[in-house]
Amino acid sequence: MQIVPHLGFDGQCAAVFEFYEKCLGGVINMMMRHGESPIASEVPADWHSRILHAELTVGDQLLYGADAPPGRFDRQQGFAVTLNFPEPDEGRRVFDALSAGGTIQMPFEPTFWASGFGMVVDQFGTPWMINCNPAP
Repeated sequence: MQIVPHLGFDGQCAAVFEFYEKCLGGVINMMMRHGESPIASEVPADWHSRILHAELTVGDQLLYGADAPPGRFDRQQGFAVTLNFPEPDEGRRVFDALSAGGTIQMPFEPTFWASGFGMVVDQFGTPWMINCNPAP
Protein backbone atom coordinates (compact mmCIF):
# COMPACT_ATOMS: atom_id res chain seq x y z
CA MET A 1 0.00 0.00 0.00
CA GLN A 2 1.07 3.56 -0.64
CA ILE A 3 -0.44 6.62 1.08
CA VAL A 4 -0.67 9.57 -1.31
CA PRO A 5 -1.58 13.08 -0.14
CA HIS A 6 -4.29 14.73 -2.26
CA LEU A 7 -4.42 18.53 -2.08
CA GLY A 8 -7.41 20.64 -3.05
CA PHE A 9 -7.28 24.12 -4.53
CA ASP A 10 -9.60 26.91 -5.66
CA GLY A 11 -8.71 27.22 -9.34
CA GLN A 12 -4.91 27.39 -8.87
CA CYS A 13 -3.98 23.69 -9.06
CA ALA A 14 -2.04 24.02 -12.33
CA ALA A 15 0.10 26.89 -10.99
CA VAL A 16 0.58 25.10 -7.68
CA PHE A 17 1.78 21.87 -9.26
CA GLU A 18 4.14 23.73 -11.60
CA PHE A 19 5.57 25.48 -8.50
CA TYR A 20 5.93 22.16 -6.64
CA GLU A 21 7.56 20.55 -9.68
CA LYS A 22 10.30 23.22 -9.54
CA CYS A 23 10.65 23.30 -5.73
CA LEU A 24 10.74 19.55 -5.25
CA GLY A 25 12.52 18.55 -8.45
CA GLY A 26 9.61 16.38 -9.50
CA VAL A 27 7.80 15.58 -12.71
CA ILE A 28 4.14 16.27 -13.45
CA ASN A 29 2.82 12.98 -14.86
CA MET A 30 -0.73 14.12 -15.41
CA MET A 31 -2.66 17.38 -15.43
CA MET A 32 -6.19 16.80 -16.71
CA ARG A 33 -8.61 19.71 -16.95
CA HIS A 34 -12.35 19.19 -16.70
CA GLY A 35 -12.69 20.39 -20.30
CA GLU A 36 -10.29 17.67 -21.51
CA SER A 37 -12.00 14.87 -19.64
CA PRO A 38 -14.70 12.41 -20.68
CA ILE A 39 -17.14 14.38 -18.48
CA ALA A 40 -16.50 17.75 -20.19
CA SER A 41 -20.06 17.94 -21.53
CA GLU A 42 -21.44 17.32 -18.03
CA VAL A 43 -19.74 20.25 -16.27
CA PRO A 44 -20.34 23.99 -16.67
CA ALA A 45 -18.10 25.74 -19.19
CA ASP A 46 -16.47 27.83 -16.45
CA TRP A 47 -15.11 24.58 -14.92
CA HIS A 48 -13.36 23.50 -18.12
CA SER A 49 -10.03 25.16 -17.24
CA ARG A 50 -10.04 23.78 -13.67
CA ILE A 51 -7.88 20.75 -12.90
CA LEU A 52 -9.80 17.50 -12.45
CA HIS A 53 -6.68 15.51 -11.52
CA ALA A 54 -2.98 16.32 -11.19
CA GLU A 55 -0.20 13.89 -10.34
CA LEU A 56 3.37 14.80 -9.42
CA THR A 57 6.14 12.24 -8.94
CA VAL A 58 9.10 13.12 -6.73
CA GLY A 59 11.53 10.21 -6.57
CA ASP A 60 9.32 7.23 -5.77
CA GLN A 61 6.63 9.35 -4.07
CA LEU A 62 3.38 10.79 -5.43
CA LEU A 63 1.40 13.92 -4.74
CA TYR A 64 -2.12 14.34 -6.14
CA GLY A 65 -4.20 17.47 -6.48
CA ALA A 66 -7.31 18.98 -8.02
CA ASP A 67 -9.37 22.12 -8.07
CA ALA A 68 -12.51 21.92 -5.98
CA PRO A 69 -15.76 22.62 -7.77
CA PRO A 70 -16.67 26.31 -7.54
CA GLY A 71 -18.19 27.15 -4.17
CA ARG A 72 -16.94 23.91 -2.56
CA PHE A 73 -13.36 24.83 -1.67
CA ASP A 74 -12.33 24.72 1.98
CA ARG A 75 -8.90 26.02 2.98
CA GLN A 76 -6.55 23.22 4.02
CA GLN A 77 -6.05 22.83 7.76
CA GLY A 78 -5.22 20.27 10.38
CA PHE A 79 -2.34 18.59 8.51
CA ALA A 80 1.08 19.23 7.01
CA VAL A 81 2.89 17.54 4.17
CA THR A 82 6.17 16.38 5.72
CA LEU A 83 9.28 15.91 3.62
CA ASN A 84 12.24 13.99 5.07
CA PHE A 85 15.72 14.53 3.68
CA PRO A 86 18.99 12.74 4.42
CA GLU A 87 20.99 15.99 4.13
CA PRO A 88 20.18 19.39 5.66
CA ASP A 89 21.49 21.26 2.59
CA GLU A 90 18.76 19.73 0.40
CA GLY A 91 16.18 20.28 3.15
CA ARG A 92 17.21 23.94 3.36
CA ARG A 93 16.97 24.34 -0.43
CA VAL A 94 13.43 22.95 -0.52
CA PHE A 95 12.38 24.93 2.59
CA ASP A 96 13.64 28.17 1.01
CA ALA A 97 11.90 27.39 -2.29
CA LEU A 98 8.56 26.60 -0.61
CA SER A 99 8.91 29.73 1.57
CA ALA A 100 8.91 32.09 -1.42
CA GLY A 101 5.74 34.14 -1.00
CA GLY A 102 4.67 31.95 1.92
CA THR A 103 4.66 32.25 5.70
CA ILE A 104 7.44 30.72 7.77
CA GLN A 105 5.98 29.21 10.93
CA MET A 106 9.29 27.88 12.27
CA PRO A 107 12.62 28.81 10.69
CA PHE A 108 14.72 26.00 9.28
CA GLU A 109 17.44 25.17 11.80
CA PRO A 110 18.97 22.30 13.75
CA THR A 111 16.85 20.93 16.60
CA PHE A 112 17.37 18.35 19.29
CA TRP A 113 15.72 15.73 17.03
CA ALA A 114 16.97 16.72 13.59
CA SER A 115 19.96 18.23 11.81
CA GLY A 116 17.44 20.57 10.17
CA PHE A 117 13.72 21.23 10.65
CA GLY A 118 11.36 24.00 9.58
CA MET A 119 7.67 24.68 9.06
CA VAL A 120 6.16 26.84 6.33
CA VAL A 121 2.78 27.51 4.74
CA ASP A 122 3.47 28.10 1.06
CA GLN A 123 1.97 30.89 -1.04
CA PHE A 124 -0.93 28.58 -1.97
CA GLY A 125 -1.88 27.70 1.62
CA THR A 126 -0.32 24.23 1.88
CA PRO A 127 1.44 23.58 5.21
CA TRP A 128 4.84 21.86 4.98
CA MET A 129 7.26 20.44 7.54
CA ILE A 130 10.81 19.86 6.32
CA ASN A 131 12.76 17.36 8.43
CA CYS A 132 16.34 16.14 8.02
CA ASN A 133 18.29 13.24 9.47
CA PRO A 134 18.45 13.11 13.24
CA ALA A 135 20.96 15.39 14.88
CA PRO A 136 24.30 13.70 15.60
